Order: sequence, then structure tokens, then C-alpha cells
Amino acid sequence: MKTPEIFYNDGSKVVLNAQEAYRASYWERQIKNALGYEISITTLTTIMKKISEQKFFEIAPADYLPIRVGEGAWSSNLVTYRSFAMGDEFETGVVNTAAGNSRLASADAGVDSLSIKVYNWAKSISWSIMDLEMAAKAGNWDLVTAKERARKKNYDLGIQRVAFLGSRGDNLAGGSCLGLLNQSGITVNTTFITGYINALTVTNLKTFCAGIIDLYRVNCNRTAWPTHFIVPESEYNGLASQASADFPIKSTLQLLEEMFQTITRNKGFKILPLAYGDPAYNTAEINKHCYVLLNYEEESLRMDLPVAYTNTLANSLDNFSFQNVGYSQFTGVLAYRPLEMLYFQW
Repeated sequence: MKTPEIFYNDGSKVVLNAQEAYRASYWERQIKNALGYEISITTLTTIMKKISEQKFFEIAPADYLPIRVGEGAWSSNLVTYRSFAMGDEFETGVVNTAAGNSRLASADAGVDSLSIKVYNWAKSISWSIMDLEMAAKAGNWDLVTAKERARKKNYDLGIQRVAFLGSRGDNLAGGSCLGLLNQSGITVNTTFITGYINALTVTNLKTFCAGIIDLYRVNCNRTAWPTHFIVPESEYNGLASQASADFPIKSTLQLLEEMFQTITRNKGFKILPLAYGDPAYNTAEINKHCYVLLNYEEESLRMDLPVAYTNTLANSLDNFSFQNVGYSQFTGVLAYRPLEMLYFQW
């Protein structure tokens, strides 16, 4: 075993005894190969064909809010117009036919616009012939595929976080890349839900069911019905408990779903769990338990991906080192009808 050489800051050599040299050599191999494919094996070692890959918690953002893909590619901003009906009271249109050429009341329409910034994203991966040949010695690991999966996973997890909390750093600095849970201009109710719904008594649960939809309807001037109720995952995991110990027929989740579906007359109403609704996952942005009632329509709120995730062809200048790039364009989430969203936080 080769004795590793270690030097002081002034360049003088550190002299190790046999035990120190052994330990230094051991840790040098561990650190050097912590993320590499050079592994010490013996004659009794078998390299298994199946690889255990790293896992992350993953959520499909499109289940929670509309995402439009492929519109407005290579723009720096996306502008959406909003139209408004304007006119006096209905009764001002009543005509007195006995009068002369009296002036008729009129109706009109107005328009404004909302703009959202588009962000460009790109990351490269690279490899050489030596990397490929050395990785191939393991017999069951495709280096290029592993790197591409790592980049795509980095992209997916990034878009996932942007969809719910916005771009890390940008939203904290007053930027415009916000997520579903931290939109500006949304009514935040901090008095109706003050603890876990799954811990409510039967009496309090009835009060909850009787009041939550009406709060939403009042907030949007009774112009829309909610389609989704998004709750913290820690809340959702407890909703499977029985709503009543005296009559253990239905779980709290079943009771709530039936209540929402009945009142909204929408059998597709969904209650969805969201890990980002827990303080442990939104500490920097909100640091509260977050619940959202929303109307799942593109005209109500939306996230855009003007350019979907795309790979370039791998290329090389010397036929030894190769590189390609994955790129995309994305925006944050924007509530185009802010009254059709309602936050509950505690």
C-alpha cells in the first residue's frame, strides 16, 4: 500500500507512523470514490445488476393548478388581458316611450392586462471517452443516462418547487416568481382554521362544513365555486380517522369530500395533500400551515412553460469530450382572478 504524502501549509512534509499512514490511505480512498465508480472488490464480490437510485418526494403540479405548455415560446414576458363589463344599474335601461328623443343609457367594456416574467433555464452535462470506458467496466451503469436523469430530476424538482413556493431567493427579495401558496393580493383567513381539521369534534366539524364554502363564495362575490381544497400533508394523513367515535361509519376525509361535492354540485371536487403546506417545507417563505380553496381554471390562475424541457444533441470538438444541454422556459404562478383563491393559515 502506497503511503500518502501530507504536507503542512509551509510545504514541509508530515511524517506519519505506520498506523497513521494506514488510516490516511483508507480515508483517502473513501473520500475520493464517494461518488465514483472505482470500488474495491474481492474474489467473493458480486456486482448486482439492479441499481438503487436516490429518491425525492415528488408532486405533480398540474394536479393542483393549470399549467400551460408551449405558448409564447422565447418571450421575455407573457401578457394576459382581462376584460370587465361596465354599466349602470339594470333599471337605468328602462325606456320611457312617452318622452322625446331621450338619451339612452349605455353599457361598456373595459380591459386591463397582467404581465408575468419568463425565466430561461439551461444546464449542461459532459463526459469523455475515458469516463464511458471506465464506467463500462462496472458492467451495469450507463454514465450518460445517469447524468441525464440527474439533470432532468433537477429540473422536475425545481419546477415543482416554483409551482408551489416560487423561485428560491427571487420571491424573498420581492421578485415576481411566486408560487401557488404565496400569491400577492389573495385574502388570507387566519381565524377560521386554527388547528388540524382532523382533530375537530363532531360539533366543530359541522360548523366547519357549514362555513368554509360560504367564506369562499363571499370572497369572490358569489361568482365562482371552488373545485379543489389543498391541505398540508400532515393534515391529510389524519383525515382517514373516523369522523365520530359514536358512529364510526365514515372517515373525516369522506365526510368532507361529500360535503364539498354536494354543496358545489361538482362530483369531481378534490381534496389534495401538499407537503409544501407544512411549515417544515415553507419555513423561509410562509412558516405556517397553509390551506387553499381555489377554482381550477386557466383564466383563474396559471403557470406557464413556454418552452418544455428539451435536450440538444451531444456534440464534441475533439471527439474525446462530449457535451449537451437541457433547456426550458418557465414562469411563476399568477392568480388572474385573485378573488377565486382563498388562503387559510395558522
